[in-house]
Amino acid sequence: MTPLADPSRFHALLRDATRRRIIEMLGEQERVGFKEFRDGLKVGVGTLYYHLDILSDFIIQDKNRKYMLNERGRLLYQALKEGTMPPALKLDRIYQGGVLRWLFLSPIFSRMNSSAKYLPLSALILVLGAVGAGLARLDPLLLFYIPTTRNFELIAASFLFYWMGAFFLVDLLAYLLYRRMGDDVHLFVCMGVAALPLATYPYMHMILSLTVPPTVVTHVLRSVLLVLQIWSLILLTSAFSYSKGLRLERAIILGLSLLYANIALLIMLGNLTVTG
Repeated sequence: MTPLADPSRFHALLRDATRRRIIEMLGEQERVGFKEFRDGLKVGVGTLYYHLDILSDFIIQDKNRKYMLNERGRLLYQALKEGTMPPALKLDRIYQGGVLRWLFLSPIFSRMNSSAKYLPLSALILVLGAVGAGLARLDPLLLFYIPTTRNFELIAASFLFYWMGAFFLVDLLAYLLYRRMGDDVHLFVCMGVAALPLATYPYMHMILSLTVPPTVVTHVLRSVLLVLQIWSLILLTSAFSYSKGLRLERAIILGLSLLYANIALLIMLGNLTVTG
């Protein structure tokens, strides 16, 4: 075996305490099953899949589908055991305090393993968005809002309908593309939280319409909506990553698929025109 040339370059793997514990459990016990990991780590199915996926270059499965360290994994465990990884662990503190983690709401999503207790919060956010859209007379099409004359009840129902449709679509895509099943409650809860920026937009729309000069109000509203759309898409990507146990690059594909489906729906309903 050759020593790791530069252990500090593996900080992205070991900056997370759960991943460090996975390596330690495998190093100490040699073979560990999925259920044993769940019982020992106290994390959700999607979260565990996520960390195992991140560590895929260092672990393998035997014929009984138990996890074990490969040669690179044993080197990593040895380096961790001997305490030769301090640069990696110092970077952990910098990363965890960074703005990027809060932009993705990673500290919140990572604590939603006990999904059921967060269901009221998720439902409250969706109801907030539905009521706001109805009051502002804005027809919701997931990431977009269209001015409408429809009544309050239909608008509110549309808001909930499109977000539920997005939930089922992403759940289906996660299975078709990555064979990820289960943790549906976790997905629903995370998506509800990810809807928060767009759920607040109708209220901003009503306030800005009354306070901003008419000559610039349209430009201001479009700018605000664009910022909230981008942030919601970022949060949705993070939600898919945590709830379905996917690497960020895979979760981005789900986020973009949802965006493309949303745009296609706008075109089909005649709310978006494409010019050549």
